[in-house]
Amino acid sequence: MLAFVATAATASAQDWPQFLGPTADSKSPQKNLLREWPAEGPEVKWTTAVGIGYGGPVVRDGKVYLLDRDAEKETETMRCIDLATGKDLWGYTYPSTGAVMFPGSRSVPTLDGNYVYSCGHNGDLYCIDITTGKPVWNKNIFAGYGGTKLPTWAISQIPLVYGDLVYVVAQTPTVGMVALNKKTGAEVWKTEPYVEITYASPSVVKVSGEEHISIVVSSVNSVQNRNAPKKMGRVIGYDPKTGKELWSYDNWDCHISCAPVTAAGDNKFLVVGGYERGASMFQVVKGADGTFSTKELFATVEFGDQTKPALFHNGLFYAMYGTNSRRDGLCCMDMNGNVLWKTKRAPNFDKGSMILADGLILATDGADTLYLIEPSAEGYKPISTAPILAGGMGTSEMGGRMTNGNWAPLALADGMLLIRNHTTMKCVKVTK
Repeated sequence: MLAFVATAATASAQDWPQFLGPTADSKSPQKNLLREWPAEGPEVKWTTAVGIGYGGPVVRDGKVYLLDRDAEKETETMRCIDLATGKDLWGYTYPSTGAVMFPGSRSVPTLDGNYVYSCGHNGDLYCIDITTGKPVWNKNIFAGYGGTKLPTWAISQIPLVYGDLVYVVAQTPTVGMVALNKKTGAEVWKTEPYVEITYASPSVVKVSGEEHISIVVSSVNSVQNRNAPKKMGRVIGYDPKTGKELWSYDNWDCHISCAPVTAAGDNKFLVVGGYERGASMFQVVKGADGTFSTKELFATVEFGDQTKPALFHNGLFYAMYGTNSRRDGLCCMDMNGNVLWKTKRAPNFDKGSMILADGLILATDGADTLYLIEPSAEGYKPISTAPILAGGMGTSEMGGRMTNGNWAPLALADGMLLIRNHTTMKCVKVTK
């Protein structure tokens, strides 16, 4: 059996302590979702201003944590917000100079014990005490490991806390993944550099009962590195304590990888992207001698997701397949790689976010609408829709480019759904 492992074991079932939720698979134990919404949508409990960006919140014990970025002041702030009222309880601000295409925040914090971990635009990794709002330690994982020129879309890393370590990808020419002591920030191990920049973050998976650290590495980017020879990307599994490479799938063709793998049972992984392959399914096999190998089960360009991992439920995968070259909308695929349906542009889903709760899918379309959807192999089955994000929550022009209003991951805790765009974060009551 292969599955994501939650990193914040002390969190309650109703918390959302890390990227993709309590079990790191976009699933929530929340029950009693509203099945029908009024025309204006479910109740908005509060609204708070945020800086531009794509970073999502986490929640624990009635408090929301968000790494916010002020692009004009060139600062980043770890904000602690009251889930009930939307009022800021504390904030820690530090300088973060510079700008890149699609400016703003681009990470999700991680809660572990009494600490919140975050990695900013320039690679500033912080461990902050949530009782005092003050940093325990910090270090720059980009400049500190030989980085000079930021990647095209800056440092887009979500810290993974597992056991006594915190894992990040340095994204430099000399270092790949780094494992640090979570209490001190001291380096424990690091890997060799990867063939190409990956914007995917580390995740924990179980393979044949063993826990490994996994990373999805991009294939060579022929657009940005025109003279570089073609080389496929990889999905790698490491020993969490030593960084020893245990297995690798070496036929991944996506030159801007953003999403971690999706676990599908029986040691099977689905990896998705958008440049240029859509998805690949492979299986990790443990041999009699204890070593591991991988085998590809299928590859397809008909299913993918540019920014998030696929959602897996009852033997089916769901993903939003909107890229520079495709507008396939919300798509559904079975375990054998058969795409069962696509919404295309009716309705269009493009880089939004999804959460499975109470047997239903809560989804944003990446622009201005919130959806409640019944998962089904038979076709797209919307239950309720509402323009929650309309009226200032749509697209906006920044850096000479039109950027979508809602790419950030959702969070669901205590019946409250947190949604943000480039100006605002809203708390929406989605339960009875």
